[in-house]
Amino acid sequence: MKKQMICISCPIGCMLDVEYEGKELISVTGYSCPRGKTYAETEISNPQRVITSTVKLEGGKHPVVSVKSNAPIDKALIFDCMKEINKVTVKAPVKIGDVVLPNVLGTGVDIVATSEDSGNE
Repeated sequence: MKKQMICISCPIGCMLDVEYEGKELISVTGYSCPRGKTYAETEISNPQRVITSTVKLEGGKHPVVSVKSNAPIDKALIFDCMKEINKVTVKAPVKIGDVVLPNVLGTGVDIVATSEDSGNE
């Protein structure tokens, strides 16, 4: 099979022409850097994404704090991951990098804070 995709690994956004069979990559053209080829390989064999969202914040200046996964997770797990994130409430103070949900869905990936809130003062 053949497929065109836009690489999202860097701001260039190369248009990739990918040929594959099942989950096996046969060829990739159109990439400007090695990340393009790696992106195509992963996208065909096991697509992954970094998750960004918010969690509820108790006692903070704001009602929520932004979070993200500290590594990509399988694309097929995104909706299940979001269900788990939506169950979380953290208490202020929160610092960037604080783990708010460890080992989400047993993936070994943590959900971490990407903003800070020192709480109501």
